[in-house]
Amino acid sequence: MQTSGGRRIKRSLFIDTTSISFCTEEMIRKFNTIDFLSDYMIDREHEIEEYNTKNDINRSNPVNGRALTNIGVLRADINNYIQNHPGINQEMTLLVRQLAPTEHGLPLEIYAFSNDISWAVYESVQADIFDHLFAVAQEFGLRLFQNPSGHDLKTMVDESRREVMKGRT
Repeated sequence: MQTSGGRRIKRSLFIDTTSISFCTEEMIRKFNTIDFLSDYMIDREHEIEEYNTKNDINRSNPVNGRALTNIGVLRADINNYIQNHPGINQEMTLLVRQLAPTEHGLPLEIYAFSNDISWAVYESVQADIFDHLFAVAQEFGLRLFQNPSGHDLKTMVDESRREVMKGRT
């Protein structure tokens, strides 16, 4: 750490796998307006279209051929966000990768190094990155995994009670 000039960030964000999907046209239009994604979207769409055309893929079914997914686009966004973050050492390893799925969802691991060895600065940089990620995941149609909380259980009970009351009227 002393010689490299940075502290390692190695943390995962767990994505609820039931929220992973192919991108719709509406999603693609929306993603094209995100500054860190517009070039990626243009290049990736062209690459996918070229592949599907070259291989005469019938795209009437989204399962056929290649297509953009919301998780893939989020990974690109995170990667570009970190590459443009002023607190990240751009000369050291920087990865955004999927780990093996678990009972908690699909881990997206951020592996990078801060450009300052101060613990307080490192914690601030790491928190800034994850604040952003927690806030933007839903913009990609993705849900983060979280065990049910007291609030979730209360909401379920309240909804159940409303349904019971509807049946009584």
